[in-house]
Amino acid sequence: MTLLIETSEPTAGVRLIRLNRPSRLNALSGDLLVELAAELGACASSSGVRAVVLAGDERAFSAGADVHEMAAAGIEAIYGARRLDAWKSVDAFEKPLIAAVEGIAFGGGHELVMLCDIVVAGANARFAQPEIDLGSLPGDGGTQRLPRSLSKAQAMRLVLTGEAIDAATAERWGLVSDLVAAGEAVHRAVEIAARIAAKAPIAARLAKQAVRTAYETTLSAGLDAEREQVRLSFQTTDHDEGVEAFMTKRKPNFQGH
Repeated sequence: MTLLIETSEPTAGVRLIRLNRPSRLNALSGDLLVELAAELGACASSSGVRAVVLAGDERAFSAGADVHEMAAAGIEAIYGARRLDAWKSVDAFEKPLIAAVEGIAFGGGHELVMLCDIVVAGANARFAQPEIDLGSLPGDGGTQRLPRSLSKAQAMRLVLTGEAIDAATAERWGLVSDLVAAGEAVHRAVEIAARIAAKAPIAARLAKQAVRTAYETTLSAGLDAEREQVRLSFQTTDHDEGVEAFMTKRKPNFQGH
């Protein structure tokens, strides 16, 4: 198994998934990505899962693409249909996805972190795009997502030098939302996920989609998309519940309808 799934959820509505290839520093083999896509698909279909935390171990979130696979299969190790379809499925996951990063998040591992909606990093975490050291460049979205979060100079520094930045720098640059003591990333990520899981799940999915639209379109088109997501949220029973709970000064009980 290339993943470890918590058999008892850490808190209601939260699924914790751990990458589990410790001998390879959780390198993203094709099998791991296919398994991850399948697990996230199951989470997407489960009404009991409202938010997902994705983690590695204390040494590594993920060292990136599996270089052994690249040596054996070349470009097909990265862009073979099986792996590429799995990566796209992870990217398309609609529910809130939170990364808990300890140790290294390099190459494809960092690009997987950037697919997540919120990033919690332990103080020992490091982030890098070292593909240049292999005579290549980031190929799982790094050259496109980094400039959408960083300045041009910061993105170029990561991509062109291959050098790692520490967790404090990543937070300062905006790649990390929460910086915690080493070893505390999963705990903090689960806390955040639990807060999200207590909200209206349809509204959370619509909100995630609206924010993501901002990275992919113009402001005017994004505002139109936002208004449409708001209209959809007003059609839900959970919206009625939220309004009634506010008016009667009680805690809402969102059911996902």
